[in-house]
Amino acid sequence: MRRIALAALALLAFCPGGEARAQAQAPGPTLAAVKARDLLVCGTSTGAAGFSLPDSRGEYRGIDTDLCRAVAAAVLGDAAKIRWVPLTTQARLPAVQSGQVDVLIRTVTWTQGRDTANGLNFTAVSFFDGQGFMLRKSLNVSRATELQGATICVVAGSTNELNLSDWARVNRVRYSPVVFEQNDEARRSYFNGRCDAYSTDASQLAGLRASFPNPEEHVILPDIISKEPHAPVVRHGDDQWFDIIRWTFFALLTAEELGVTQANLEESLRSENPEIRRLLGLSGDHGPLMGLDRRWAHNAVRAVGNYGEVFERNLGQGSTIKLPRGLNDLHTRGGLMYAPPIR
Repeated sequence: MRRIALAALALLAFCPGGEARAQAQAPGPTLAAVKARDLLVCGTSTGAAGFSLPDSRGEYRGIDTDLCRAVAAAVLGDAAKIRWVPLTTQARLPAVQSGQVDVLIRTVTWTQGRDTANGLNFTAVSFFDGQGFMLRKSLNVSRATELQGATICVVAGSTNELNLSDWARVNRVRYSPVVFEQNDEARRSYFNGRCDAYSTDASQLAGLRASFPNPEEHVILPDIISKEPHAPVVRHGDDQWFDIIRWTFFALLTAEELGVTQANLEESLRSENPEIRRLLGLSGDHGPLMGLDRRWAHNAVRAVGNYGEVFERNLGQGSTIKLPRGLNDLHTRGGLMYAPPIR
């Protein structure tokens, strides 16, 4: 009988929709907790323009916070069901480890050490970045190697602090680090002239410069000294929750690839394209495979739009930062963003 049952399951796996029906999942520990409280607890930054920053009404705006909203919509059907937990650089990873937050989506660089030594899982790269330098144009510095003897603001406990030290050693650049516990402290100190330069992720430098009263007085050097792949972070030990976070992001990428937007979402429900139908839950059981509703991806796109819309609104030409897509463009346009198929 056991062999017959296993054979039946194997047959279902090769039938249209059979695999999804055979493997539909009950809620795991994190998903069950989120549903029980009817609220997603999302770890975010203490302030990074374009990624996570309260607006004049106290509403968090940015690419990271939009990804949190997408997860809340996919899991709970409502993007507003979030409790935000602002976390410093030092507190962010322990908050995931201790269960203080369900997910951390906060300009966190995916590194081998963090991935293997801290009981954490990095789900998917949501933004490709690299560390740079900003300084006042009046210093007449055009390359980072000209910063001999400079004071450089940097945040403690970040990959930026370590990268800066490594880069300076390799390039034999003597500098004086001015180290701060929080990004806001480092930014204020740079603006007030305590440091000659500020070194952090280039995208954050662009956001910071855009917020200055006279942004043209500051220059971001062309030198990029590191790889900084940002990724949402969850705890080890709950594969289902890992899948939910990862595939919600992939759903936003897939929507962009297929041309599905907030504006045409309802029209897309009438599409005969098999990929669109799977994405929007019209065929297959891809939501139930993760313990979610079939329309999980539909709900996520309805809440925040596709990845391109999220980028454009927060970092692109529709924002004050005006970053080019660059590496964060779709693979079909020369970028690195590539989503595995939903099928």
